[in-house]
Amino acid sequence: MKILITGANGMLAKEVREKFSEGNELTLTDVAELDITNEKMVYDYVTDLKPDLIINCAAYTAVDKAEENYDLVDKINGDGPTFLAKAAKSAGSKLVHISTDYVFGGDLDLSKSYKEDDEKRPVTVYGKTKLHGEQGIENNLDSYYIFRTAWLYGIGGNNFVKTMTKLGTERDELNVVSDQHGSPTYAKDLANIIYQAVNKEIPYGIYNATNEGFTTWYDFTKEILNEQKIECKVNPVTTSEYIEMMKVTQAKRPFNSQMSKDKLKQAGINVPEWKDGLKRYLEEAKNEK
Repeated sequence: MKILITGANGMLAKEVREKFSEGNELTLTDVAELDITNEKMVYDYVTDLKPDLIINCAAYTAVDKAEENYDLVDKINGDGPTFLAKAAKSAGSKLVHISTDYVFGGDLDLSKSYKEDDEKRPVTVYGKTKLHGEQGIENNLDSYYIFRTAWLYGIGGNNFVKTMTKLGTERDELNVVSDQHGSPTYAKDLANIIYQAVNKEIPYGIYNATNEGFTTWYDFTKEILNEQKIECKVNPVTTSEYIEMMKVTQAKRPFNSQMSKDKLKQAGINVPEWKDGLKRYLEEAKNEK
């Protein structure tokens, strides 16, 4: 299979590259090779290459900075996927796109988890632009998979697990938000979910795709430190307390990022538990340079 991977230098893309490398012909691009916000460039590149599959890992993910850069963020997260969908249709290609829990309002009762077709009420620039990208794909292409993920971490670059590990070894105690709920998701597991979906040819459409199980950043941090036997006191704080203590200004965070994976599992996709993903990541991270 001929596969085009955009945003190929990112954390998730590196896992996707590794997962799809065997038996496939990969074309890897980042913004220097393919600017997805340039409609003509996207159309020319895709219709010339004629890939069987496009996996779009290009995105603007800095949630706080996005609040000050709506136009730029919307070009990357909204226009880019739309252009890729239009080009994919012309080239006869399938498209995989990565979206986010931020397309929801994030205020659902904690006894519930978001389903794929629940009401979309994004309250941040990041969420609004990612929803624009989803809609651009839906309106221009039939053969697509959109995977909504959250709390993503993995090998390469900075991530929450690495940060908490470092702080836990440097400090006697940490204050961590305890009123935001979601699913920590190992990038390798998300790449495997994508791989399974493509190879099993599950029905096209939108799927929630995080590791299974729910937790808070506070309990996630405790698990990170416990797994590594790092002695550090972890204090639970509310989001408002954290903002006040740290004197930070930030985009609104979802209090409920819990997403049901029932649709994905009903399609025959294996979804590992988040604690299992964390253990495997920590083992792999020991060899990270």
